[in-house]
Amino acid sequence: PDKSQYRRFKIQSVEGPNDFLSMKEVIDRRFRHQAEDAKQLGKGHFAKTPDLVIIDGGRGQLGYAYQAMQDLHVETIPVFGLAKQHEWLFEPERAEPIILDRDSAALKLLMHLRDEAHRFAITYHRKLRTKRNLASILDDIDGIGPTRKKVLRQTYGDLSSIRQASVEELARLPKMTRASAEAVKGYLDEYFNRIEGDAGSLGRRNAGAEVESQTEKVGDG
Repeated sequence: PDKSQYRRFKIQSVEGPNDFLSMKEVIDRRFRHQAEDAKQLGKGHFAKTPDLVIIDGGRGQLGYAYQAMQDLHVETIPVFGLAKQHEWLFEPERAEPIILDRDSAALKLLMHLRDEAHRFAITYHRKLRTKRNLASILDDIDGIGPTRKKVLRQTYGDLSSIRQASVEELARLPKMTRASAEAVKGYLDEYFNRIEGDAGSLGRRNAGAEVESQTEKVGDG
């Protein structure tokens, strides 16, 4: 795949989880961008018209996506929904699904497109979640205000990298002092030790439960 053509959309108009409205928003924004790029003589990131649109979902998601395409007068572009449960294809205004042979090259290609889109989206969501976690944890450290938090985030990117830095390295950063560096280092050491301790306890509990389960099976035999 040509990854230079990949695009990400952060949902703006939908509150809470709503696959249908989120799908409609993304399709609407994508083709509105294309219309704007067309005015720039095709020089924008969305200038190229897709040959085919595959919607991740069944009849419901497809219906909302197709409505957005109709509103923008681009419904002549072929569009299908691929439902994961049975890997059936749905087409607008067609009652019955299109059922391809599970071993067909066409279905495998469509599944690869869908799975690659999933991978790309999940990676993006993890990145956003990491940024949110970083910001919220730094908020809990005494002496770390917006300016220092921004410096730490821009320099290291994630909590693990900040923790691995020495007090001296942290203290040399703009707006940081020895005291604030020690506060960050101490807080993150305690934070990660607590997480690692909780993970170890959980692992031991799971191992104990498995041993008990195996013992019961032996006794029953």
